[in-house]
Amino acid sequence: MEALDRVVKPKTKRAKRFLEKREPKLTENTKNAILIKGGNANLTVTETLKDVYALKKPFAVLYKKKNITRPFEDQTSLEFFSKKSDCSLFLFGSHNKKRPNNLIIGRMFDYHVLDMIELGIEKFVSLKDIKNSKCPEGTKPMLIFAGDTFDLNEEYRRLKSLLIDFFRGPTVPTIRLAGLEYVLHFTAMDGKIYMRSYKVLLKKSGCKIPRIELEEMGPSLDLVMRRTHLASEDLYKLSLKQPKALKPKKKKNISHDVFGTSYGRIHMQKQDLSKLQTRKMKGLKKRPAAKMTEEDEGISPKKSKSV
Repeated sequence: MEALDRVVKPKTKRAKRFLEKREPKLTENTKNAILIKGGNANLTVTETLKDVYALKKPFAVLYKKKNITRPFEDQTSLEFFSKKSDCSLFLFGSHNKKRPNNLIIGRMFDYHVLDMIELGIEKFVSLKDIKNSKCPEGTKPMLIFAGDTFDLNEEYRRLKSLLIDFFRGPTVPTIRLAGLEYVLHFTAMDGKIYMRSYKVLLKKSGCKIPRIELEEMGPSLDLVMRRTHLASEDLYKLSLKQPKALKPKKKKNISHDVFGTSYGRIHMQKQDLSKLQTRKMKGLKKRPAAKMTEEDEGISPKKSKSV
């Protein structure tokens, strides 16, 4: 049994708080990512990992030392680093003659590899090469995906889900306009994935809503998909399963139409309409002709009270 798999009893309050922080929760923490260099990573791969780390901070851990491992052949080292650093996302960079400028992006489920996709870097422009103002650390990005391939192809659909998981950042209850500072744009076209990063500039427009301009700030990547390791459909559904406590309770007698309008159904007891009090109107009073017919039939009309 591995050291990390043993049941550890905390001896101090600090250790107890540390273990409680890593326990399963109903509402998950923001997902952290580990960025690992392979045993033969070149300058392009190293700079790419540094730039992605700059975008992900403070929800990322960058390993500066080289680690000789091959994720598609042996995943134990990745799972060990994931459990050690409490990270459910990873980005592994390597370089060799067969697969130059190689990136492997993936995610964990219960500290075991769930999805893993290999991408090759064909063109790279770093943050330093683009001389524009940058966004502050920890800024939550807006994600845009262009191209029908992200919806039609299963591998690209998983890659889209993986990229959303990787770059989405913390969940926020409200959004302010000034907080929308930068955009990550992914385009799938002609078998390639183009990643671009833009800073949002709010200009004066003469009205309440400002005019928006995009200024490229880097990094810029042209990627091509290589090998994939996707989870089975059953395991993927299991990873998406939510606890019962988080599921919203179904409200009775409420329905919605296709436009989102809510309709409520009210249950009432049976009402006796004979005892219903209505307004006395002149139009409902009996006329003299009706009184004469009642006299002919032998029905005596009501006598008026004499004062």
